[in-house]
Amino acid sequence: MSLRHSYTLIAPFYDVLLASATGGMRRQSLAQLPATPSRVLLLGVGTGLDLPYLPPQHHYTGLDLTPAMLARAQRRSGSLPFSPLQGDAQALPLADGAFDVVVLHLILAVVPAPLDCLRETTRVLRPGGQLLVLDKFLRPGQRAPLRRWLTPLSRHLATRLDVEWEPLLAAVPELILEDDQPALAGGWFRRIRARRLG
Repeated sequence: MSLRHSYTLIAPFYDVLLASATGGMRRQSLAQLPATPSRVLLLGVGTGLDLPYLPPQHHYTGLDLTPAMLARAQRRSGSLPFSPLQGDAQALPLADGAFDVVVLHLILAVVPAPLDCLRETTRVLRPGGQLLVLDKFLRPGQRAPLRRWLTPLSRHLATRLDVEWEPLLAAVPELILEDDQPALAGGWFRRIRARRLG
């Protein structure tokens, strides 16, 4: 089953599954957005669960693979300056350096090629721009046999359970880590802030 097909099927239930469990983490991550008006990319915007926590001074572009998710995000955006865009997070239909901030909430563990996604994210981020990541990551060398064993099944349904942040960051030298905090589930979920050099 393709990722697009999976998320089209779960779109009606997505909010019920994730809204209450992730609301606090989302709020804390998005509190790091700059105060000055900025161009913000919400990569993998889904049904727009981040939108209630966004300040109104920025312009937001919400990209997602599936029209079903984008339709829900559009309805949720209300009066927020929000532009929906259908596209693939691993091959963004966007110009280099187009955004001041990119938000990657629960997307790196979803896409088939997280490194491609992170490289594309960095490409569309302006030099000096900020990256906000919220996701579940194993620590390098962490055994977690059940999570690793379940990944071949879970990745076809909705998400991977075996992604490691540190190797991804090491493969994208344009990014520098600024903050890395545990967010939920004993640190499996992490709240990360990085910046593009330049």
